[in-house]
Amino acid sequence: MKKGENYNGPKKGSHTTVEPIRRVKDIQAISKMLSDSPRDHLLFVMGINNGLRTGDLLKLKVGDVRHMRVGDSLIITEGKTGKRNVLVMNKSVFKSLQTYLDVMKPDNETMLFKSRKGMKQITVQYVNNMVKAWTKSINLKGNFGAHSLRETWGYVQRTVYGVGFEVLCKRFNHSSPAITMRYLGIEDKEVQSILMNEVG
Repeated sequence: MKKGENYNGPKKGSHTTVEPIRRVKDIQAISKMLSDSPRDHLLFVMGINNGLRTGDLLKLKVGDVRHMRVGDSLIITEGKTGKRNVLVMNKSVFKSLQTYLDVMKPDNETMLFKSRKGMKQITVQYVNNMVKAWTKSINLKGNFGAHSLRETWGYVQRTVYGVGFEVLCKRFNHSSPAITMRYLGIEDKEVQSILMNEVG
């Protein structure tokens, strides 16, 4: 890395909106790196598999999710919008949760993402710094932060699974698909690439 070059922060003079982790191999590299830290691994896996805001995940207690099985869902109220949303337990989240419970052995009243100092949960700013550190450690260029986890879920749903913007818009509780498009960082090269698709 060149002196003064920032792998996981905005370029000088640019906007500070964070972006998704776009490549599956980068997601896998971070997941593997966090395998020895049950709390951080669970946060990463839950964040990129549910598309919920980090602040809403941080409010969870162990008792909220301890008895969930694959396919189960938990209704939450979003802190930012006051709207109802849902956390769903898929296989990846369930596996990470079980490892967390086996290693940490927390009681039900413990915050799921508890700070290592005291009983309170970690903060969004702390997660922001962690995500920046994770992406930097794998030499991933770009501006990343806590919100990148939520955006990564949406980006993968769209590019890997072909989920449409209307569905993602509903999941994100956005007011329109146009907001979701901007939110997921549609790049110029992606728009240009579709112009090579032949019609007729």
